[in-house]
Amino acid sequence: MRSGPREIVTPFRSIPLDVPEGMKHNEFFNSTENLNDLANNNGLLANAENLLLYRKALGHSTEFDCSIIYNTSKTILNPLGRPVRRTQVAENVKHVWNRMNQIIIDYMLEQYPDPEQALILAGEASLDATWPLTSPGVPSIRMLHNHFVVFPKEELRNARLADANNPNLTDGGQHSLFQAYMRDVYREFFDKALDLQILRSASEADARIELTGYPQGLPSWEIQGGADTLKNVHFWKEYDEVLKGFIDFYRTFFSQVSTHNAPMLPDVYFPEQVESVLLFNNDFMKTAKKVRDHCIVDAKYANAIRWQPAFKQIIYRNDTGKLIVTISQNSIGNAITELLGVVVNRTPDAEAYARHEPALIARLLEVRRRLIEADLGEGIATAYWPKG
Repeated sequence: MRSGPREIVTPFRSIPLDVPEGMKHNEFFNSTENLNDLANNNGLLANAENLLLYRKALGHSTEFDCSIIYNTSKTILNPLGRPVRRTQVAENVKHVWNRMNQIIIDYMLEQYPDPEQALILAGEASLDATWPLTSPGVPSIRMLHNHFVVFPKEELRNARLADANNPNLTDGGQHSLFQAYMRDVYREFFDKALDLQILRSASEADARIELTGYPQGLPSWEIQGGADTLKNVHFWKEYDEVLKGFIDFYRTFFSQVSTHNAPMLPDVYFPEQVESVLLFNNDFMKTAKKVRDHCIVDAKYANAIRWQPAFKQIIYRNDTGKLIVTISQNSIGNAITELLGVVVNRTPDAEAYARHEPALIARLLEVRRRLIEADLGEGIATAYWPKG
């Protein structure tokens, strides 16, 4: 079978939201009113840390699809002031979030044990608070949330090949700015900055899903010990180290794009490596100049720059059953699934969605039961399920 990105069609039931007159949809999506709707119509579980588990009403998959959002809509009314990265989350909240992640991933692996039968992923995409609310492709909910998705491999095998030039796929590797011009220094910085004991560098062949050919060209790490390692708090600390390294690289690069020969930022995580690996690297500085020069003469290009760290970081299972961590520059706001070469065409079709809904909800309620049992929250009642 030919390897290549796949485009699938996923049905959904239209959401009956009344957007106030004169307000854009993406402005409303950031409001407390919308989050109330999300909790009341699709909420599964909430806890004292303001973490909300919910069914994805506009989902990626009808097999298994849910998210946890750090619902700060009532505690931080300014959408631009809300946490958009794991590094901005309080330690007690992150501790609970990591335990929730571990339990949900464990459930997915238990229910779908064969990597030939199911593609499994879990992870976060940054919701960059520097984008204007009216920008095309702006994240619909400006709060940190993650995704838990299962795709049946048979559905992917039967799906049509996606257009390889789809702009949402170019972020996955060879077209990325980091990969195209700074591949070697990018990898070197990760190698020198991160002191990892649990995560081990994975080859591109090990990281790639053969069916789709993705991810492409991204730094990836194998989780030694597999699913049991997710129960180790030190794994989650290393997972954050990967993000910190990425943030240092991203912020340092765009500080040089913004200002010629800018001094090292005062709050980097790895100052020694930033100085020796990045700021003294000719390819790194040359690329910053290339982007800066382009920004000066091309207003549209400059407006598209995301000056603050924008990323997708995921845990997924490879073709041989290993758990892999990877991180990608999220330059254009593409979906987290496209990092693995899956383009989702979401289509309103209430009848088709209803056929999948009972089995989907049964799986989500079982996940909720396990989280409640682990003292990670209380159930929410909706029109579709009881409080539990």
